[in-house]
Amino acid sequence: MLKAREAVLSTPSYHPPLAGRVGLRLDFNENTDSCSPRVLRRLQRVGSQDLAKYPEREPVEEITADFLKVKRNEVLLTNGVDEAIHLLCQTYLDPGDEAIIVVPTYSMYAIYTKAAGGELIRVRAAEDFSFPLTAVMKAVTSRTRLIALANPNNPTGSVVSNDEMLALAHAAPQAALLVDEAYFEFYGTTILERRREAANVFVARTFSKAYGMAGLRLGVLIGDGEQMRVLRGVSSPYNVNALALACLPEALADQSYVAEYVAEVLEGRQRLEHALEERGVQFWPSRGNFVLMRAGHSKMDAALFSEQMRNEGILVRDRSADEGCEGCVRITIGRREHVTRLLQTLALDQLAGTQGAWRR
Repeated sequence: MLKAREAVLSTPSYHPPLAGRVGLRLDFNENTDSCSPRVLRRLQRVGSQDLAKYPEREPVEEITADFLKVKRNEVLLTNGVDEAIHLLCQTYLDPGDEAIIVVPTYSMYAIYTKAAGGELIRVRAAEDFSFPLTAVMKAVTSRTRLIALANPNNPTGSVVSNDEMLALAHAAPQAALLVDEAYFEFYGTTILERRREAANVFVARTFSKAYGMAGLRLGVLIGDGEQMRVLRGVSSPYNVNALALACLPEALADQSYVAEYVAEVLEGRQRLEHALEERGVQFWPSRGNFVLMRAGHSKMDAALFSEQMRNEGILVRDRSADEGCEGCVRITIGRREHVTRLLQTLALDQLAGTQGAWRR
């Protein structure tokens, strides 16, 4: 009888609650508006011949490398950041090797590690979700082959300093250090310029968030040229579709659109955090396009709050299953009018009836 590998069978599945997403989408950290108008116009010019031939990734990688101010052999376009994580796990993890993550964090690090047969080492973040450098350093062993950090972190919005990440990279030279900068545009700080201080540092970016192209599934991985040559060897040459490749140059060229959207998000993030502070609701200061707040003290509280918000036409993400996040929900920040609607909804009396911290 055909049977999948045990590592795959024991890997937990990730089932995002996509079904029935009707309402204002503040649940998946997407751009709440749209992509650049230049991207839409480029899509309208895609012809049948463009779809009939295999996509050419390399010319767009050159444009991307120039935009990022890195060498062209240091860049690999990927099918979202998820593929970048998958490639790193497949390239550097043998069965029994260890991968370190700081929890709570993005679920796919654990899933791809497990699927590769790796042993997952979970280090709990500090009580305030700050980065526990000393604990992570202690977790490093000779078997550590991957360390995955989201910076800013999802779902907490916390960040790690470049000095801390480089110290970790130097302490574990046998391990690939992934710095997942999916929310870079909302933070403004990157390790990209200092990446060459350690050849084992990889940086991932996405075009799903600030750029508003989540449906096109497009990310980029940057790393040491020799390491990227190996990763490129195990990547499909056609991993990025023709539509995504056609649109990326236009998206990169329209930085005014990105800057405008990011500015509204940063304003909205401040408005939401101020409103929560005034109301006495616990939240964690964020550097991403989202805020993690406590809706109560149990999974039931978070579920009730999320359901009430859905009934008001606003989708938020229940994160109470994550380590240290019981009773918490994550709210995406978007356009100014979307934040205004969110704040008006949060002021409704029926939401004040949620058990726990949200209650007046």
